[in-house]
Amino acid sequence: MQQTKQQTFARWGFYLLGMVLLALDLTLNTKTGLGASAIVSVPFTVSQATDWDFGNLTLVVYCLFVAAQFLIKGKNRRWTDLLQIPLSIVFTRFLNIFAAAIPYQSGNLPADIALLVVAIIFTGIGAAMTVAMQLIPNPGDGIVGTIAAVTGKELGFCKNCFDVGCVSLLLIIGLCFGDPLLGTLISMVGVGRAIAGFNYLCKRPLLQATGM
Repeated sequence: MQQTKQQTFARWGFYLLGMVLLALDLTLNTKTGLGASAIVSVPFTVSQATDWDFGNLTLVVYCLFVAAQFLIKGKNRRWTDLLQIPLSIVFTRFLNIFAAAIPYQSGNLPADIALLVVAIIFTGIGAAMTVAMQLIPNPGDGIVGTIAAVTGKELGFCKNCFDVGCVSLLLIIGLCFGDPLLGTLISMVGVGRAIAGFNYLCKRPLLQATGM
């Protein structure tokens, strides 16, 4: 379907908004002191234990996700998938910028949980928006989208399954580092359900607005 300039502009606008929401809310999740979104829980845990830069560790993990996509797609791989790497460099810099710019201090449990809920909902919305626009996926969403495409399963369901794997790895690392898991466990379920809910309510209007 041929897109008008307005539809193309809307498509990129929704995509960029989704990316900003995703970076912001992944950061908010870490600010709660209750863990991190499951997709970045491993680099976050390691960064907390070692003082290594969270953004740089996330970049390494995202590069691994891109490599995994190439393996899973097999003959269907596209070299344009490598654009996820420069995207990841920019995205992870935004993680560090938001982390430095947001002054929130955890310690008030009701406020921490409220912030966690907001972060989970908007992380799901940001992820769903970027994937729906079918441009350059964030590698964390790209690997889930690849799994969904190969298996034919719903995106939110695949997100939940992938997050279970991330949290399982985190549990092993947590035995050594003792990272809080409450927020990560809630995020494991919540983000996938937020994606599924957003897609159910909003995906069709978004696709219509962008001529897709």
